[in-house]
Amino acid sequence: MDKVNSSMVSEFVLLGLSSSQELQLFFFVFFSVLYVIIVLGNLLIIITVTSDNSLHSPMYFLLGNLSFVDICQASFATPKMIVDFLSEHKTISFNGCIAQIFFIHLFTGGEMVLLVSMAYDRYVAICKPLHYVVIMSQRTCTVLVIVSWAVGLVHTLSQLSFTVTLPFCGPNVVDSFFCDLPRVTKLACLDSYIIEILIVVNSGILSVSTFSLLVGSYIIILVTVWFKSSAAMAKAFSTLAAHITVVILFFGPCIFIYVWPFTTYPVDKLLAIFYTVFTPILNPIIYTLRNRDMKAAMRNIMTYYLRPKKISEIPLAVRSSLY
Repeated sequence: MDKVNSSMVSEFVLLGLSSSQELQLFFFVFFSVLYVIIVLGNLLIIITVTSDNSLHSPMYFLLGNLSFVDICQASFATPKMIVDFLSEHKTISFNGCIAQIFFIHLFTGGEMVLLVSMAYDRYVAICKPLHYVVIMSQRTCTVLVIVSWAVGLVHTLSQLSFTVTLPFCGPNVVDSFFCDLPRVTKLACLDSYIIEILIVVNSGILSVSTFSLLVGSYIIILVTVWFKSSAAMAKAFSTLAAHITVVILFFGPCIFIYVWPFTTYPVDKLLAIFYTVFTPILNPIIYTLRNRDMKAAMRNIMTYYLRPKKISEIPLAVRSSLY
């Protein structure tokens, strides 16, 4: 019994996205640029939301938290993937692999709930505008963010409880750029069918329920504005179309990989790129560059920090050192 519970594998080998040397050099440059854009873009959103008083509202509070989650989402595996493009031996320790599984489910689970919270905010703003300030109070927003992290934590701990006890005593090659749970589970030295079903049920309940809530809220919003005016309908549809695009690109790969019968496909690791890299870079574009208030606030901040300062605006201690 002790032998079954012990793990003989100390590290896993990650095959990455491609074995072609030329492609790996291209991927190194491509994903390095994307990662820098993700971090800087989302950091800019966080700084803008926190420093501009006109953006101290529920919608932008949730947006700032989404940007923080996006940075985390892109950082749990992308930096290692970028380094591995220049490495011949792409390995990760057993503990490092478990850590990646923990963080991917923590951040994806949290982001799913956070997206639902943002959809709820828009629902209240459009369908119950007179009660918006009361319903979406600072306390409510804080609770929504705490709930998103709590759901992500419960989700990832339940997934890990199925995984950490599995014995890994032989095969250790993972055909992906990170420790993807379905592929890691397949390497266990026992029949993991029951474990796979539990993982599918766990991920399925979270993914399908949050996706259904999102779609339902969007339908209610569109139906509500449909009876107001055609102009309001066009504006709402234009806004929601961009949001729905992000939702599909985020939830589509998650549902395909984790909710379908537990079979791995070569395309899975390409789909994983969408919710680990492309979604974190799309969120700043979708939620900010199409928003006039956010663009104006960003321009003000960049103008303030980048324009040459007058002598009178320089702190006294620095000013005296110039003479």
